Amino acid sequence: MKLTRLAPAVAVAAALIGLAAPHAFADQVPLASAESKAAARQAASAPATLDTLSRFFARDGKVALKAAAPHIEGDAVPVYALSPRFVAGQAGAPVAQLEYLASTAVSSDGQKASLWTVRQGASWKVVNIATGDDETRYAAAGAAKLPGGTVFQEPQINAWYVEKDSKVLPLDEDAVKAVGANGTTLAAYQKRVAKAYGDKLPGSAYARSGKAGGYGESAEETRAQAAQAAAVAAGQDDGSLTAVSTVAGAGALLALGLTGTAALRRRRRPAGQA
Repeated sequence: MKLTRLAPAVAVAAALIGLAAPHAFADQVPLASAESKAAARQAASAPATLDTLSRFFARDGKVALKAAAPHIEGDAVPVYALSPRFVAGQAGAPVAQLEYLASTAVSSDGQKASLWTVRQGASWKVVNIATGDDETRYAAAGAAKLPGGTVFQEPQINAWYVEKDSKVLPLDEDAVKAVGANGTTLAAYQKRVAKAYGDKLPGSAYARSGKAGGYGESAEETRAQAAQAAAVAAGQDDGSLTAVSTVAGAGALLALGLTGTAALRRRRRPAGQA
């Protein structure tokens, strides 16, 4: 059975998990330190991780399993997502909160994947593998566009921005649609997200209805997705995996590591990009 892309309304519900991520990092500065980045990269480079990456890259027959030869390229980067406190308008709340660190993996045939790592206790674990290199690519784009700014994602619409000195600039087409090519002020951006998501925050009637916590899917669909993701991790998938999720948000992932079920997903690619 193929797993199809989630409908837009369901995608928004799934993305809202990112606003209530249980392992969003509270102590953000140390966890984005050079030491943390090195530890995250080490987890991404572990033999078990590379074995899973080989199966991930080989799942569509683009490269032979034994020929995939994945390697980690560059440093891990911190990935921030829209903060629920900012959406709620709490005084002094940052626009985004640190969700995970991402490392880019590259296969022998040039395929790229992003490994999401989080700290669990004293160790770092990979909790998701996603196609492409959005995280490192947008981190670099944001640094070039607004040096020293915070690059973050609004996962509900898959938009990427960079923010600094009360200025919010777009980094992709989705962000341009949301705030315009020239960006907007931080205050204006807060008003926009409060209007869009203010009634869907943790503790809201929307969240209590179960939509924000269950993607709006049936238990059977959820189990089917988990079973197929596990098959991919075990190298038993038949190549029919098309999507597990279409949005980012580490809170939407189960931190199961690579020894159990691996949460694998493909992301929506921008128009004109393979």
